[in-house]
Amino acid sequence: MAACAAGGTNQPVAPGITKGQPAPTFTGTTLDGAAFNLADLKGRPVILNFWGPSCVPCRTEFPLLQAKLLQHAADGLAIIGILTDDPPVPARDFVRDVGATWPTVQDPDKAIKTAYRVAARPQTYFIDRTGILRVVQVGELTDADFEREYALISQ
Repeated sequence: MAACAAGGTNQPVAPGITKGQPAPTFTGTTLDGAAFNLADLKGRPVILNFWGPSCVPCRTEFPLLQAKLLQHAADGLAIIGILTDDPPVPARDFVRDVGATWPTVQDPDKAIKTAYRVAARPQTYFIDRTGILRVVQVGELTDADFEREYALISQ
């Protein structure tokens, strides 16, 4: 099982991923079988959240993500989950049970996780409207973390 990061901290971005540079693009399939392409979200503020249902902090931050998606809907905020280190069936069940409304992309070969140099779950990437990576948060997001980091991508 992959590590879970209990406390939210801003960590330096891993080698190969550079703040201020374009976020790695990817395509994939969501838990509900739909095709996904990150490039389709250009022009919107994007939050990528690497998670899995076996990670307690990942599960704990879902209500915050849902509330923030609603709060910032007028800005065009897109939240995308990336399922990592867990199988799709329990993830699909968890998403259904909590009523999460954003897509979760499956990463069975860990290609997305590798491209983003994910160290622990949850790990969240804040990408601005032009596709530039602005912030990486390792660990569970708090309301204050979210608002501080979202301000950097919502302009």
